[in-house]
Order: sequence, then C-alpha cells, then structure tokens
Amino acid sequence: MQKIITDDMDALLDILPPHIKRPLSQRKEISELLEVVLDLGRPPEARFTQAEVVLNNKEVEEADIDYVVARIGSFGDDNRAGIERTLHRISAIRNRRERIVGLTCRVGRAVFGTIKVIEDLVQSGKSVLLLGRPGVGKTTMLREVARVLADDMDKRVIIVDTSNEIAGDGDIPHPAIGHARRMQVVTPTLQHAVMIEAVENHMPEVIVIDEIGTELEAMAARTIAERGVQLVGTAHGNTLDNLMMNPTLADLVGGIQSVTLGDEEARRRGTQKSILERRSPPTFDIVVEIQERDRVAIHADVGEAVDAILRSVPLSTEVRWLDEQGEVQIEKAEPEKAKTARGKRGAKEAKPARLYLFGVNKARLAQMGRDLHLDLDIADNLNDASIFITSKNYYRRKPQKVRDAESAHLPIYVLRSNTPPQMRQLLSTLYPSKVTDKAGTFKSAIDEAEAAVEQVKENHEAVELSPQSAYIRRLQHLIAQRSDLASHSFGKDPNRRVRIYREQKS
Repeated sequence: MQKIITDDMDALLDILPPHIKRPLSQRKEISELLEVVLDLGRPPEARFTQAEVVLNNKEVEEADIDYVVARIGSFGDDNRAGIERTLHRISAIRNRRERIVGLTCRVGRAVFGTIKVIEDLVQSGKSVLLLGRPGVGKTTMLREVARVLADDMDKRVIIVDTSNEIAGDGDIPHPAIGHARRMQVVTPTLQHAVMIEAVENHMPEVIVIDEIGTELEAMAARTIAERGVQLVGTAHGNTLDNLMMNPTLADLVGGIQSVTLGDEEARRRGTQKSILERRSPPTFDIVVEIQERDRVAIHADVGEAVDAILRSVPLSTEVRWLDEQGEVQIEKAEPEKAKTARGKRGAKEAKPARLYLFGVNKARLAQMGRDLHLDLDIADNLNDASIFITSKNYYRRKPQKVRDAESAHLPIYVLRSNTPPQMRQLLSTLYPSKVTDKAGTFKSAIDEAEAAVEQVKENHEAVELSPQSAYIRRLQHLIAQRSDLASHSFGKDPNRRVRIYREQKS
C-alpha cells in the first residue's frame, strides 16, 4: 500500500569502497537493503529484511573506513553523519582513542502514504504524539506529516531536526518534507532550546519534533503547546501506559500527582483518601500507538484516557489499519478489563506464555519471577516459544534471531534495558492476574504509604515501605509531607525504599 518515492540507493553505494560496492549492487534484493555494516577486522556485511549477507571475504581495513568517512558529512556529538540531500544515516563506533573502528550505513527511504490511517487527526489542528517500538516507522511518518501539513494544508511548518533524520544531511533539506522548513540542532543536548527558538523567531503554525526524551524537551513542548502551536512528535515508549510510568515524560500527558481527599469525598468515590490524579492538561491532545506500519491504536482524548487508567476504569481504544485495497478500516477495541472478565467466564485459562530471551539477562528475569511467585516457562528453542523478548539495542540492530522471530510472526516484546523495573513491567503485561499492573502498582504503593502515615501518627514509630521506583517514592514522600511527617529514601536500587517517621522537635 506504500509507494517508495526515493531511496537514493546510488548515493549510498557511491560512498562504499569498490570491492564492497560491486557485490552489493549485484544483489537482486537490493531494494530491501536495511544497512551495510563495516567493522574493522571483519568481513563487510549487508543486512536485508530477510537475511544477512557477507559481501566480501576480505576483512575491513582502516583504509576502507577512511574511504567512507571522506565521502560523507561530518559526525556530530551523537556519532551520526549523513550524505548530503539524502536520508541515509551513517553511525560510527569508536575505540578509546576516538578512532572510528566501525560504521553502520543505514538506508533512509522517503515513503508516501504512511499517514493515511491518521491523516484526519493530523489535519484537525490538534497536537499528536506518536509512540511505537524502534523501527516501526515513527520518523518516516513524521516526515510525511510535515509534507502534508506544509503542502496540502498550506501551514507554516518547522521541523526541529536533531540528527538530520527527518530532512536528511546537508543545508538543503530532502524534498520529502515538501515546503516545510527545517532547523538543525548542533548537539542533541540543545534540542529543547531550538524548539523554543523556532517558536520565538519563525512564527510556525506547526512544529514537528522527533524523539522527545528529556525533561527539558518535555517542558519546551508544553511551552510551545501553550502558545497555540500544533505539535506533532514522537517520544520514547510503546504505549500510553509506558509514558505515564516515565517520570521524565509523564508531563506530556498531564503528569501524575497524589491528592488527599476529604473523608466525605473519599466515601463518595469509594476510594482511599490518597489517590492519584492527572496534574494538568496534557501537552498532546491525541496519542497514537503505532503497532505495525499500517496499524495504529488511537487515544483521541489523552486527558480522558489517563484519568481512566488512573481510576482503573476499563479503557477502549480506536484501532485503525489499512486493508488490502488500501482503505482505512476502523474498529473500537474492547476494554481490557472486559476482555479479562469474559476470559474468566470461559472454560479454560489461557495457555502460559513460553518466553524466548535474546539479549536479556535470564538469571535476573528468573529471580524477578521468583520474587513475584511466578513459574516462568523459558524456552531454549525459538520454535517452542510463544513470545520473543529482546532488548532495545538488539532489536534496533535486527540480528538473525530477531528476523527469525518476525518471520515466524511471534509477538515481540522490546525491553528498553535489562533493569528490574523494565522486567517487572514485562511480567505485569504477561501475567496481569498475578502481577500488579501499572495502575495497581500506583495504588498499592499509595495505600502502603497511607497506612504507614496512620501507623506513625498512632505509635510514633518509623515505618519502612516496600522498595519502589524513584517516581513512586516521590509520591510517597508527598503523602508523608501532607500529613506533617518526615520521610527519606535509603538503600540502593532496586531495593531503595522510603522510611516515614515523626520528626523529633528540639
């Protein structure tokens, strides 16, 4: 359903040494090329959508790497460079002396038709946030958003292009962005400053920004939205739930705070006195979860969706996809709790998941399972697995195992890192009836802090709470503070926790 405008393949081939370019250009599947990998002392490899191919048995030498570096743009602080007026990206691996010892030459393609499933949302004038796993097409979609709004809607569009991934390398942007203007960023740490500069100096109606990832960038996004400028951007995280659990980026969807209710209001709501509520209006009006390249789940009212999640209210989402004729199909996804309830009425329980781990710490995950009283079924063979679990770094590189899992149509869960919080989130997704879910994690942590406050008030003894993430600990400190009690965190992650006590007055 998607038509490739251009992949500028000749420009990529021309930067490669002749003995690497020649065998690559002769490959029949070159239109499916993803990237070329050149590592010092190893044979050059080409990675296609279905296979990895050694291009030449001769090992890559320093002269080969120098050959490529001399034919591309300069590397930035993020070790990325490009080829002028193309969308290709070249990333460097350096040794301890800063010498380049490896290159990943990634193919950039401009694709037409990627936003058909959300075109009405983008044209509505509302701010839209795109979420999805690495490689699912967020940046490609952003590029077309910029072109459609600038050319079809005649809007003043500015792209804040941190690594030149949206509009390509060089001073002249790639034609795929249409009449949208592009502001380059000297170093990724200045992205938030360029976002504000774009609004103050160039009077845009729309700002397009890729990978909002820091608190400063989230604050800049809020400032832009408050000035009435439409924002279309991407952020780290696959789902709205992920974003809410991220203390750095939660402000994009309104932020979360602990609120103490009066006795009467708590009884009316049927809740504890301390509850979690959205702190402010969301920066983005709409969140789009990109599940596959032509399939998305939409939260059309982010404020309403966040409120529902915090209150553990069943949440339905709108799912859209392109059918074989290229037409947009729409359906309302059944609320998760309704699915669970209906499943419990069924004759049999769902079959336990068999996990295949790739690039994930098996011992750490197994220990997390034991801590949660789960009997994890970890498969040794990919053919025996029902779900493939890998890390963000491995998934981005697309090694053979990842491609095998995709070919076998196995569900793939991507961990951002091999950390206990990420693993707990994984297990809560796979075993929702046995592991407290995200909203449940909030609720149990708040309940525990509330009970501790009452206990300290009654007997004046300090109470230690269960280990929690930094974000949840901050909420627990807030509960203690509002009850005129003292608190502090102690211990090391993942066992860092809060102690609540009555401060001794001199």
